[in-house]
Amino acid sequence: MSDSSHLAELRRRAGLAREMGGAEKVARHHARGKLDARARIARLCDESSFREVGSISGVAVYAADGALTDFSPANFIFGRARIDGRDVVVTADDFTVRGGAADASIREKVVQAEAMAHSLRLPLVRLIDGTGGSVRTVEAMGRTYVPANPAWGSVIRNLETVPVVSLVLGSVAGIAAARAVSSHLTVMVRGTSHMFIAGPPVVKRIGIDTDKDRLGGADVHERSGAADLVVDTEDAAFDAARRFLSFLPSAAGEALPETAPVTVAPDSALRDMVPAERRHTYRMRHLLDRVLDPGSRLEMAPKFGRATITALARVDGKPVAVLASDPNIYGGGWSADTCDKVTRFLDFAETFRLPVLHFVDIPGFMIGPDAESAGTIRRGARTLAAIYRATVPVMGIIIRKCFGVAGAGHMNPDGYRHRIAWPSGDWGSIPLEGGIEAAYRSELDAAEDREAAMAEIVARLEALRSPFRTAEAFGVEEIIDPAETRAHLVEFAHLAYRRNLRDAPAARYRP
Repeated sequence: MSDSSHLAELRRRAGLAREMGGAEKVARHHARGKLDARARIARLCDESSFREVGSISGVAVYAADGALTDFSPANFIFGRARIDGRDVVVTADDFTVRGGAADASIREKVVQAEAMAHSLRLPLVRLIDGTGGSVRTVEAMGRTYVPANPAWGSVIRNLETVPVVSLVLGSVAGIAAARAVSSHLTVMVRGTSHMFIAGPPVVKRIGIDTDKDRLGGADVHERSGAADLVVDTEDAAFDAARRFLSFLPSAAGEALPETAPVTVAPDSALRDMVPAERRHTYRMRHLLDRVLDPGSRLEMAPKFGRATITALARVDGKPVAVLASDPNIYGGGWSADTCDKVTRFLDFAETFRLPVLHFVDIPGFMIGPDAESAGTIRRGARTLAAIYRATVPVMGIIIRKCFGVAGAGHMNPDGYRHRIAWPSGDWGSIPLEGGIEAAYRSELDAAEDREAAMAEIVARLEALRSPFRTAEAFGVEEIIDPAETRAHLVEFAHLAYRRNLRDAPAARYRP
């Protein structure tokens, strides 16, 4: 075969691969309102930056004379690209070829994609739109097989090495779903994304008749915490991936990407943010937006573990990880889900050396039968372990409540405590309102006028409740004018960045 014929054959095969599952299947895919795999890559990445690896891999059929008579491309596409000028690894499931089924793909392509990200220390973005196993594969192989998850060692290593983003862009099940959540950011598209261990036809075999949306739709996993973000369109998912990566280094141990410093004037409105009446709440997100760089907050998992807000943001152009209590959800109390959310977020911040700002309004762990049956104390203890093992710089900003074991976990008190409090601070082992009956039971039982005795005890304790008494004993390092909060955050960010990369992460990341 001459050189020209070799090139002609190469072009022919490349053309067949670009056809994906064929015009009819691609059209059917588009009719569902979805982009195809190659269009997704083009939409996500910088123009003309994608360089495919394994571009002509697939299943070929040959005639007796060796001539190619049929070709079905691999349903897994990957390669190098750039996103906002940064080198990345991008993978995409091609649903038009065998529904993107994992066990119908070429296993080594998946292995090499994950290995590329780890070896070259490049962020990894997965565009997931495929199923897991298929019984059709058994017939095609002529045998069954003992299951193995391809490249799973690399999947785990990548979580500790490079930023990993998974965009769920269709109905995914089995290993595809496991891969989707084995990420630092998992995004679903409302209306078109679903994620299952097993889909409705399989679940029906155990007597549960349901549909895709009720079983594993985006709204389900927004609440379950399996999805960090839910967006309305595929383009919004691509935007979320770009924005998330803008806060992070290309790999663990590298410097965080800074933007230009931002000047924000002291905000006197913060002085009236927290109501004097302790039973009244305020909007923590409004507070955050007044002290962080304007427009920089990217919240993650907003409908899971809702008593604590987790977000990426910037302070004076420097990326930070934000933990913040939401007093409108259980008063800011830590549920079992909240504990899981905080633990994972701290592991993430530790991995990429994101300094942590913790805005504290924690009345303690949730209490009651539901909290006990959810194993809140064990999951809370796991969160405390994450807090106490973290080596990343942490600053505590006590806005109001800080009570009990959960409140004590707002930061590791060992070593230097970079901590400030607002004059609205209210702290202790348990809130006075909940502890008087138990602590003074005998005195109250003996009183002729129980209500008068209670009022006298409350007045006596209220006089001791002032946060300034705590500051006198250096029980809190500094109480500040709330309007000056931003200046303290900027100072912390600069000090944290000065020493941040000197320490290696102490804990391994877990999905």
